[in-house]
Amino acid sequence: MSVDQTDKKLLQIIQSDFPVVQRPYEMIGRQLGISGQEVMDRISRLQQAGIIRRLGGLFDSRKIGYTGTLCALRVPEEEIDRVAQIINSYPGITHNYLRNHHYNMWFTLLAESEQHINSILNEIKEKTGLADILNLPAINIFKVRVNFNLSEVKHAD
Repeated sequence: MSVDQTDKKLLQIIQSDFPVVQRPYEMIGRQLGISGQEVMDRISRLQQAGIIRRLGGLFDSRKIGYTGTLCALRVPEEEIDRVAQIINSYPGITHNYLRNHHYNMWFTLLAESEQHINSILNEIKEKTGLADILNLPAINIFKVRVNFNLSEVKHAD
């Protein structure tokens, strides 16, 4: 799929300056010189191509009372899909990925309290049968947000 200059500008706007107004797609369309319907069509096409994974709000979980942790566990190769499915069933899981390390599955977990995090981790241990889970609570947050400069992208294939 090719991404034209309008797509790049659209991606730039929705990643950092999405308007919080009654008709955001119309407003974005005016910025780009296209209709609101074309904005929605382009977003749909970019989603279908996998360029946009999701479109939604980004909240500071700490400001609404949540706490987070990074976790890792050792998962036998033949158990990866089953364990990933169990972990991903919890709504507080924000990322889950594999690494080339003896702790090979890493995930982040948000919950209302450390007690709730510990309760979820105990459930995960019980359901997976894997007891060796690292729990590495966040102490300081240094990365706040990432915006990609799309004007430098030459090809999106």
